[in-house]
Amino acid sequence: MSPLAEREAMPPHDEEGYLLEPNDWSRALAELLADKTGLVLSPSHWRVIEFIRAWYKDTESVPEARMVIKHIAGVNGDKRAAKQELYALFPHGYGQQACRIAGMRKPLKLMLDV
Repeated sequence: MSPLAEREAMPPHDEEGYLLEPNDWSRALAELLADKTGLVLSPSHWRVIEFIRAWYKDTESVPEARMVIKHIAGVNGDKRAAKQELYALFPHGYGQQACRIAGMRKPLKLMLDV
């Protein structure tokens, strides 16, 4: 995709690429944002993204990383392994990468990264 087409496909966002309105998000946009950071979204990535989106829908806030880790650990019960999995999936950080791809506004405190 050309830079011009990419800008036209991108809803209003801040200078770091975070959406200004999370409701402008789409799965296609997530794929575009992931591609820009070198990620190919796997089912495990989508599980995290869908959790973030569902949390936002229910609370109108971004879940802290510890909540995502708890969600991941719910599958295998090991929080340490879940934390390692989260950061293996999103190596640039939860707030910097997962939240951006999930279409969230920039978290007010990037201390969401545990």
